Amino acid sequence: MLSSQQIQYILALSETQHFSRAADSCFVTQPTLSMQIKKAEDLLGFSIFDRNRNPLELTSAGKELIPILREISADFQQIDKLKKQKEGNYLEEIKMGIIPTVSAYLIPVLYSKWQKEFPSIKLIIEEQKSEDILESLHQKKIDLGIMAGPIEESIFKSFPLFAEEIKAYIPQIDTPEISLETLRNLQPWLLNKGNCLRTQMIHFCELQNDSAKQNHWNYEGGNIEMMIRMVDINDGYTLVPDFYAQIIPDKLEHFKTIISEQNQKPARSIIGIVPHKNSKWKSIENLLRSIRLNFTENNAKELLILDWK
Repeated sequence: MLSSQQIQYILALSETQHFSRAADSCFVTQPTLSMQIKKAEDLLGFSIFDRNRNPLELTSAGKELIPILREISADFQQIDKLKKQKEGNYLEEIKMGIIPTVSAYLIPVLYSKWQKEFPSIKLIIEEQKSEDILESLHQKKIDLGIMAGPIEESIFKSFPLFAEEIKAYIPQIDTPEISLETLRNLQPWLLNKGNCLRTQMIHFCELQNDSAKQNHWNYEGGNIEMMIRMVDINDGYTLVPDFYAQIIPDKLEHFKTIISEQNQKPARSIIGIVPHKNSKWKSIENLLRSIRLNFTENNAKELLILDWK
């Protein structure tokens, strides 16, 4: 049977696809890691890695093995958790992936609050795009994802947290509201590919890559602040979630309510997602409850929830 150490080495190598980086992450020398993985392969009777590939790739048998080893590794972690709990020095590590357009306003509000309320949790937070969050959950690299929903993957449990209206940042318009028809005649400034807000903007505003309303020159940015600056200097508009707009108080008057043909306001649903099998559920539930309590849900009847894909 494989040892817990060999399982750790195999999982590290499958993630890094590089012997030296895997050894560094496991705090061992490369020869030690290579030797232990070779012993594991001899014990199993098949190769886990195709060493002729660069970067290193899993063999077909290796691809079947990795999910099993992740489950075993999780069981080892449970044993270690029980041991530390009995010793009275246990901190439960929760790895959270969160999309940047939510992280910008949610983490500053809740970070210190969580430290005080949940002293038995060690929270590690990483900003990721939506597809990366789903992939990280698949690979068990994170325990919890915070992103825009909905999602349809049955292997995850999804928990609605709050809905937020999406507004148009458009300083050149004086009225507090703007029609969707008016927006379609203006230059849109989009986040780059992989940002769910970009996809929602394209669908809702019915934008096309070859749209005559876009300039021959175009720019796509990685964050909302840059898009706002582009609007300030070059006119046009960009879409911004309402809670994000609240952290820019000096520009609040420039965020306009968008009215669609159906008299609904565009919005996104923010959700928490976790794998069905999760040994850290109690700690995760506390985090999700805290988010719900701190961010009020809007009147759902007035909102048109947009898909993130």
